[in-house]
Amino acid sequence: MKSKKSLDVHVGQQIKKAREAAGYTQDKFAELIGMGTKNVSAIERGAVGVSLSTIKRICESLCISSDSLIMDEPCSANIDKTGFLMERIKLLPPKYLELMLDINNKLFEAFTLQKNDWDIGEGTNEHGQRK
Repeated sequence: MKSKKSLDVHVGQQIKKAREAAGYTQDKFAELIGMGTKNVSAIERGAVGVSLSTIKRICESLCISSDSLIMDEPCSANIDKTGFLMERIKLLPPKYLELMLDINNKLFEAFTLQKNDWDIGEGTNEHGQRK
């Protein structure tokens, strides 16, 4: 049985922390970086090393620096959710950006309606005035 190298184990643990902090399952993450789920699992366990091209795809997908994978910086602390989202949006092709904006607007409309429903249930009338 091949023994695990400590650097592979460390990098794998950091990738797993960053993936989880970003809210991805192994399946979704594997799809994003163009690998199989078993490969992602092996990388996260430190069972295999990671090529530079794979590290690049991982860092781009998670919007993190390669330093956070190699150094002792906790990946989850490096992920600013708003910054992460903005970086992902910047990478979208124009046709997908329009679709994302449309979906986003629909979400905000739904959130606004939901908030209004909550407000009505909390002692206000349909006009948002206190009863």
